[in-house]
Amino acid sequence: MTHRFKLFTLFPALLFALVISLPAQARLDPEPVYKQTLLEVVDTLQRGHYNRISINDDLSSALLDRYLAALDPSRSYFFASDIAEFEAWRTTLDDQIKNGDLSAAYAIFNRFEQRNLERLNYIIGRLEDDSVTYDFTLDESIDLDRKEAPWIDSPSAMNDLWRRRIKNALLSLKLADKTVDEAREILLKRYRSQKQRAEQAKSEDVFQTYVNSLTAEFDPHTQYFSPVSAESFRINMSLSLEGIGAVLQSQDEMTKIVSLVPAGPAEKSGQLKPADLIVGVAQGDDGEFEDVVGWRLDDVVQLIRGPKDTVVRLQIIPSDAADQTMRKTVRLVRSKVKLEEQSAKSRVIDVQQDGKSHKIGVISIPAFYIDFQALQSGDPNYKSTTRDVRALIDELKRQQVEGLIIDLRDNGGGSLREANELVGLFISRGPTVQIRDPDGRIDILGDFNPEVAWNGPMTVIVNRLSASASEIFAGAIQDYQRGLVVGSRTFGKGTVQVVQEIDHGQIKMTHSKFYRISGESTQHKGVNPDIQFPTLYDEKEIGESSLDSALPWDKVRPVRYGRFPSLNELLPTLNQLHHQRTDSDPDFLFMNEQIEHLKEKRSSRVSLNENTLKEEREKAEDWLLNSENRRREAKGMSTVDSLTELEDSLPKDDQGRPINPEAEALLNESAHIMLDMIALEKPQATAQSRLER
Repeated sequence: MTHRFKLFTLFPALLFALVISLPAQARLDPEPVYKQTLLEVVDTLQRGHYNRISINDDLSSALLDRYLAALDPSRSYFFASDIAEFEAWRTTLDDQIKNGDLSAAYAIFNRFEQRNLERLNYIIGRLEDDSVTYDFTLDESIDLDRKEAPWIDSPSAMNDLWRRRIKNALLSLKLADKTVDEAREILLKRYRSQKQRAEQAKSEDVFQTYVNSLTAEFDPHTQYFSPVSAESFRINMSLSLEGIGAVLQSQDEMTKIVSLVPAGPAEKSGQLKPADLIVGVAQGDDGEFEDVVGWRLDDVVQLIRGPKDTVVRLQIIPSDAADQTMRKTVRLVRSKVKLEEQSAKSRVIDVQQDGKSHKIGVISIPAFYIDFQALQSGDPNYKSTTRDVRALIDELKRQQVEGLIIDLRDNGGGSLREANELVGLFISRGPTVQIRDPDGRIDILGDFNPEVAWNGPMTVIVNRLSASASEIFAGAIQDYQRGLVVGSRTFGKGTVQVVQEIDHGQIKMTHSKFYRISGESTQHKGVNPDIQFPTLYDEKEIGESSLDSALPWDKVRPVRYGRFPSLNELLPTLNQLHHQRTDSDPDFLFMNEQIEHLKEKRSSRVSLNENTLKEEREKAEDWLLNSENRRREAKGMSTVDSLTELEDSLPKDDQGRPINPEAEALLNESAHIMLDMIALEKPQATAQSRLER
C-alpha cells in the first residue's frame, strides 16, 4: 500500500506540498472544468515529466491504493466491504482518466464522507456521555501504525478500534497532568472542530487530492496546484507573516517536522529536530494551547504563522520519545531568515594528536545561496556561497590551518550554480555534474577557471539531511578524490523540478535528474561517505528512499576527468585508525548506545495501562540519564541528577544556542581523520606507524 503526504515549509522561500488530508461533508460532484484539467495534467506529465509512465491497468491499480491511502491512511474509516466494492475500479481508473472521467474518484470520496461522519458522531457521542468510563488498569494496547493493517470488517470491530483510540488519547492527556474531565473537554473540542471542517470540504479539494494521488505515481516531488491553492500560496508569501523555519508534513492525524530551515527560529532554538510531531500550538507566552491533532496541514501552518517578532509556542512529541504520551513545550519567536544569516561561517579548531596541537579550519555551509536580485542588477558585491567561502579560505590561510573541513551537515541544497562553482575552488578545471532531461539529452556543468582557492588537504562532512546541491558538491569531491567524504549517507535527492502553468492551476513536476561525473546518480542512494559515522536519523523515515515512488538509482556514461592522487589506497588504514579511536570514545559509545536503544524501543504498539506506561516512561528516562552520566564520567565531567539539569548544562554558542555534543564529537573526529590522512601522505607515514604500535 502506498502513501502520499503533504509537505509545507513555514518560510516563503520554500514550498514542498503534497496531498491534502480531507474530511467529509454532504455529497460532492466534480465541476465541469475538471474534465479538461485532468486531461491537461496527464498530457503535461506525459510530455514533460522525467518518468514517462504509461496510463494503463498497472497505474490504475496503484492509483486506487494511493487514493484510498490519501483518504484513510490509518485504515480507520472504510470497511472491508467498501474496499471490496471499490475493487470494481481496480483496472478501470486509467480508462476513466483518459476520458477525463472523475466519477469513481468522487464516489469513493463521498463514501469516505459518510464513514468519516459516522466515526465523528460516534466519538463525540462517547465523549459527551458521562456514563461511559475508561479503566486504565486493564492490560489493553493499541497499534498506532495501521498503514498495512487489514481493513476492518464489522461495525463492532470499528467501534472497538475507536474506543481504544479515544482511550489512548485520554491517557496521553492524563499523563500530561490533565484530569479525565479536562481531557474529555479537549477531545470534544478536537473532534467537534474536525466535524466542522469536515462539513466545509469543497469539490476542488477532492479534485486536487485525486489528481495528486495520480501525480504521486510519477514521483514524490510532482504535484498539481489548483488555482485556489496556487493563489493562496502567492498571497501568503506576500503578506507580512513569518514562520518558524520548518518544513512540515501531514502524517495520519499528526503534523511532522521534516527538516529545519538553516538560521530559522526552529533551528536556532536547538530544541526541534526532524521527525518531531507537533500536537499543539499556542499564541504568545500566555495563550491557551490549541490542540491540532487531526487538523489539515494548511490550517496548522496558518496557526503557526504570524507577525514578525511575536511568540508562538509548540507542544511536541519528540522523535526519540519513549511513547506518544511524552510532551515538550518549545517557545519560538517568529522571524524571517535573512540571507546573511544563512551565510557560510568559519572557525578554527585545535586538535591534539601525537602529542601536538594542530589547527584545522572548518567552514560550515548551511545552504547554497546566491543573491540573484543583486547579481541581475549588476552589483559587483553580490552575495553568494562561493564568494563567501573564497573569502573565508583566505582568512583561514592567514591563520595557517593545516587542513580544511567543509561542513555540509543539514544543508538541504539550493543553487545548482553555486554547487558547481564551489567545486571550482578546489580543482583547477573540469566537469562537476551531469544533468539528464526526459529525452535523454545530457548537459555537463563544469569549472573552467584554473584558479584554485585551496589546494591543501580537505574533508567534507555530510549527514542524512545533506541533500541536492550538497550531494553534487560532495559527490564531485569524492569522484575527483580531491578530499575525503565522512559522515552518514546523504538524503538522495537527485532530481530537478520545474513549475508549469496550465489553464486551471499549475503543475510542479520533475523534469531532470542529476548524475555525478562518475556516471552514478545521487538519486535514492545519495552519497556514501568514505568513512561512516553513526547516525540517529532513521533512513526508513528520512530521505528519498523513504518516499513512495521515488525515482530509482541508475547511472549514465561517465565523463572524462582527471583524478587527484588516489585516496582509496589510504582508506583501509584511515578506517582502522578511525575505529581505533572511536571504539573507546565516550561520545561515539553514547551515540551507538542510543542507536541500538532506539531500535529496540521502536514499536507502534502502545499500552493503554496507566501504570505500565508510567513505568515505561520512567525506564526510558532512567536509561537516558544513566547513559549520559556514563559518558560524562568517562570524559571527566560532573554527573547530573535529572534530564532537566542535563538540558540546562549543555554549552551554548555565541548566539545562545545549545551546542550539540554529538555533532561536535563528529566534527572533532573528522579533524583527526584529516590529520591521519596528512600523516599517511607524508614519506614517513607516521599514521601507519601508530597502527603498528
